[in-house]
Amino acid sequence: MDAVRKETARWLAFSLTCALGSAGLGWLAPAMPLKSWVGGTAVLTAWLLLPLATVLVPMLGLRRVPRAQRKMAWQLIVPVVAGVALGVVALEAGQQSALAERGRWTTATVVDIEDARTDRCTLQRRADGTRISPTLSEGDGCRSVSKSDILRVRYDPEGVAGPVTDAESDSYGGLIAGLVLAAVAMGTWGSVRMSRWDRAYAAS
Repeated sequence: MDAVRKETARWLAFSLTCALGSAGLGWLAPAMPLKSWVGGTAVLTAWLLLPLATVLVPMLGLRRVPRAQRKMAWQLIVPVVAGVALGVVALEAGQQSALAERGRWTTATVVDIEDARTDRCTLQRRADGTRISPTLSEGDGCRSVSKSDILRVRYDPEGVAGPVTDAESDSYGGLIAGLVLAAVAMGTWGSVRMSRWDRAYAAS
């Protein structure tokens, strides 16, 4: 029984680390702000590496079950999806936090519109003609605008968080907490099940 409890605690700690890691790294990239390559690595880890680890670590940990006979517990689908969602939502929360802390208001001219799957507007500050980086996304104000339109935007002088035309903030705390709870609960359950299969195979 003690061995089972230790195993459960170990998988609980692992799932919690992955979930909080995805949330923390996603938030940290724009809020810090991190340099472009460091921030890119943090986002990649939050969106891809940590969610995949919730499946790969239990799978690779089945040392006694032959690879051809290994199977994945269905519960582990949840922490993968929740981990990706955590990275995305935390990134949005981090950008919002960055703009709230260091953002500045300015008037800008739309100098170019990238017409892709979602529109993105290139903005130029009217005060000194400098470009605002990154571009304005469709969801943050690049919708139903034309070239030469003048917008009032809040932008990040560090060029990390994307500009917005509306400074109203959304609360992501409840969503992040729910995703962490789902990822940890299902990740622990699925990993414990896979460890149980490993012990049962060894006993047979």
